[in-house]
Amino acid sequence: MKITDFLNARKITVQTSAATRDEAIDTLVALQDLDGALNDPIAFKNDILAREAKGTTAIGMGLAVPHAKSQAAARPSLAAITLTKGVDYLAPDGQAADLLFMIATPPGGDTHIEILSRMMVLLMDPDFCQKLRQAPDPGSFLALIDEAEMAKYGSQKDGESKASDEKQAQAESISPVQGEPKAAKVLAVTACPTGIAHTFMAAEALKKAGLKLNIPIRVETNGSTGVQDPLTKEDIEAAEAVIVAADKKVETKRFDGKKVIFVPVADGIHRPEELINQALTGDVAIYRHQAEGDDSKEEKSESFGRGIYKSLMNGVSHMLPFVSGGGVLIALAFLFDDFNINPANFGSNTPLAKVLMTIGGAAFSFMLPILAGYIAMSIADRPALAPGIVGGLLARDGQSFSSLLGSADPVSGGFLAALLAGFLAGYAVLAIKKTTDGFPRSLQGIRPVLLFPLLGVLIVGLVMLSINPLMGVINTALAKGLNSMGSTSRVLLGCLLAGMMSTDMGGPINKAAYVFGTASIAAGNFEVMAAVMIGGMTPPLSIALATTFFKNRFTAEERRSGPVNYIMGLCFITEGAIPYAAADPLKVIPSCLLGSALAGGLSMAFNCGLRAPHGGIFVFPVVTHPVFYLLALALGSILGMFLLFILKKKISS
Repeated sequence: MKITDFLNARKITVQTSAATRDEAIDTLVALQDLDGALNDPIAFKNDILAREAKGTTAIGMGLAVPHAKSQAAARPSLAAITLTKGVDYLAPDGQAADLLFMIATPPGGDTHIEILSRMMVLLMDPDFCQKLRQAPDPGSFLALIDEAEMAKYGSQKDGESKASDEKQAQAESISPVQGEPKAAKVLAVTACPTGIAHTFMAAEALKKAGLKLNIPIRVETNGSTGVQDPLTKEDIEAAEAVIVAADKKVETKRFDGKKVIFVPVADGIHRPEELINQALTGDVAIYRHQAEGDDSKEEKSESFGRGIYKSLMNGVSHMLPFVSGGGVLIALAFLFDDFNINPANFGSNTPLAKVLMTIGGAAFSFMLPILAGYIAMSIADRPALAPGIVGGLLARDGQSFSSLLGSADPVSGGFLAALLAGFLAGYAVLAIKKTTDGFPRSLQGIRPVLLFPLLGVLIVGLVMLSINPLMGVINTALAKGLNSMGSTSRVLLGCLLAGMMSTDMGGPINKAAYVFGTASIAAGNFEVMAAVMIGGMTPPLSIALATTFFKNRFTAEERRSGPVNYIMGLCFITEGAIPYAAADPLKVIPSCLLGSALAGGLSMAFNCGLRAPHGGIFVFPVVTHPVFYLLALALGSILGMFLLFILKKKISS
């Protein structure tokens, strides 16, 4: 099997033109679809754009390799274009891309990934890329690839490629001066989110740099098919330093005690010589693996604020199933109950309502302990889970020294107290770990099973019992403040939160509004969550409507993708709007933001409430005043549609 088995002349266009990155992507997608390699071109393009949203696939030097592992790919396939004038592809070196390859791969299978990785390795040769740019026709372009593959890999049968690659890797770890194998002085691990292109290009660049510098280097790739050329225990013991060029989780516990550099995979491609020199002669810290079971890379460059945000999102993501499942069941309990039987017991009057309320209440009661536990676990791994959960439970129940002595009633600290408990538990366990690092080896075994949970739970428990009264006062004041808001203030709050949901469509601002909404559910302010959800539903619906009624404002590809956003919007999946916002942010984002703000403000004005933090149209039956809620959604979406019509220019496509 060869590279040209995935690329034919029909899927190559040379010396063509494209005004933007998206136009180039459209051309490549169309080429991929020519011979049935795609079963859904629209979905595949969305997957390509989703990969670009994680980080540009531009390599630099005028080369870009958009790729996606997608259900929309019917089989492995390559497409390629050369451009007479390059397009801005956000390349690390700022150079416009004029040589582009697109890789389509279905989720299953390994062989094609191995073959496609060869293509990426060939593209690391600037002379080869220049020849491709100068190819006068698709046939010549294809012949150059066939010739380069034959020169580098020879003629191989399907089962021979892996053995050949291993042989080549061994050859590249031989000193070019002495001609005999040496233990690698530098080790490297490369990995990118998709595991197709950047992983192997970074590995190739590091190997070439090692040969150029006469420094033996061995590289492990964590690609789509798993780990290739794994580093052995002997390799690690003999090496002087390790380079981890990765944009996803890789196993790093094995490097404990070694000098380790953590960089993005793009640095492995663009700065290989610098990284190798830094690893051997620079000021590189000794890596200490402290978090049990946590094999993610440690990013020294990550800010404290970014770390806080990631820990918070970890807690929220684990909390949501409890809130969602419990909240919907509680809402159904009210839906199926009879208020007139006993108003004071509304939600549990009928047998069905009581069952739903009991189950939903049980799930909902875990919300704050789970939030705190997984915030703590994100910070200090599994040893912090128990202290975090205990702290969250104490925050929920509002227990304090005063309440235990009977001199005061418990007052729940709510969401804010649980947040505090989670971060307190995480950093307390980190402090305990650091304090006990010097224990003799014979006592190291008792740390995770005894000291961490015992001291962590005790410290967090004592602190929470001390500060819960203050947190209870703050939580009560916030709840009363929301409840006492006048109609104008509530409408403005709805506009603000819904607008935030549309600002970055899944980013930090969106998440901040969403967390506030879920916290408000716990505090009994269900109108806030209703405004938050409607703000997230509006952007995709605005775009779907605009692509339906104002087709001349969108490209053919955008029009074909538009109807999908009806489904995504109704399901509360704001991310459906991202490809449109990325292509034209100055027009799309303000339009969607204002539409969302109107929908959120109207939701508040109509006193619509929602007990579930997700679900879109599927939870409309448990929304209070559902007809008015639907009206608010429709009006906000229509405003967004008209703003898109006004702001976007008419195009011909």
